[in-house]
Amino acid sequence: MGRTYIVEETVGQYLSNINLEGKSFVSGLLIGQCSSQKDYVILATRTPPKEEQNENLKPPKAKLDTLDEEWATEHASQVSRMLPGGLVVLGIFIITTLELADDFQNALRRLIFSVEKSMNRKRLWSVSEEEVSERVILHICSSTKKLSCRTYDVRDPKSSSRPADWKYQNRVSTSWLSLECTIHVNIHIPLSATSVSYTLEKNTKKKSRGNTQATAHSFDVRVLTQLLLNSDHRSTATVQICSGSVNLRGNVKCRAYIHSNRPKVKDAVQAVKRDILNTVADRCEILFEDLLLNEIPEKKHYELPQRVFVPLPGSAVMLCDYKFGDESAEEIRDHFSEMLDREIQIEDLEIAEEVNTACMTSSLKSEVSLTDTGDEQPEQPNTTTIGMKIQQNIGAIAALTLAVLAAGISFHYFSD
Repeated sequence: MGRTYIVEETVGQYLSNINLEGKSFVSGLLIGQCSSQKDYVILATRTPPKEEQNENLKPPKAKLDTLDEEWATEHASQVSRMLPGGLVVLGIFIITTLELADDFQNALRRLIFSVEKSMNRKRLWSVSEEEVSERVILHICSSTKKLSCRTYDVRDPKSSSRPADWKYQNRVSTSWLSLECTIHVNIHIPLSATSVSYTLEKNTKKKSRGNTQATAHSFDVRVLTQLLLNSDHRSTATVQICSGSVNLRGNVKCRAYIHSNRPKVKDAVQAVKRDILNTVADRCEILFEDLLLNEIPEKKHYELPQRVFVPLPGSAVMLCDYKFGDESAEEIRDHFSEMLDREIQIEDLEIAEEVNTACMTSSLKSEVSLTDTGDEQPEQPNTTTIGMKIQQNIGAIAALTLAVLAAGISFHYFSD
């Protein structure tokens, strides 16, 4: 018996309204929530075309051989940033004018595994064995209206497809439980003397960047941290010379959503924890991307992007994005529209928090030898030199920060 997908009726309307406009196919993402018994699909969004595809006036190829795996995977990575706790990319859909050939089915299989691999690289926690690992591929033939729904176990690279049930239902997420909390983050990340000398290319990745009122239950969540160890505790920490540090400081607004079909407390706790990890890490990643792409002058304090929420029409769920202080509401609206293929009203944007900061500092302790050996000592770099080195190697700092962030937050807040 395959998995069952309970799908919001508006998703079906969205898929039926997609016009191929002379293209051989249109593909996109399916977003929702997993549960042990069934999965819930509350949103579908097509992958936006590349700019060069928009400018290409040649007729489309007759064969389905133009699926851009890298572009579709990048879209999934960008959309995953816009999902609050509890929501994930459940799979992909594709609408074609013809039945799928075997070679294109293999291409879709590679794509679903590529999307999951991309999600795994960003994941700051270990997936348990009991969590759902099946992801769905939905195919719709525009000429015959035939629908095919199959799943793959993304934990098993050799897994074959299994049939699944695709059932439409009205108001799937209108009564979902909403969990909210505000957590104060104050994380100090030291940078070793060697970390700022790594090459930039080695440590960076290129990345892009009308409502129905619903009745829902909302809960405030209190996050309790572990007690500090007493002074008698013996530490095995290694001491390293540090040439700088990154400090993340501010209040972070977190939200998570849980389906209303006999939800479990552990699922709610897990959704909130993962949203905290995701939103802090995503802000750092976006900041470092901005520093890399725009060559921002060196400063001591950098503003982390603020979280912006927007309601999903006909649902209790709100999606999110991030904005810097100098970005306009129109830019955020346009980004929502591009990534989610939805018209967003500016008045619906909700900035949920104050500006948070990341502080990058450089430091140096010069040591003078007590005995003069006569050998020429290497010149000690001054503070300005080290500050420039930090700025020049922001990619290495980004990689190190996110790694330490994952370990630090997981240990201090989420040890079970």
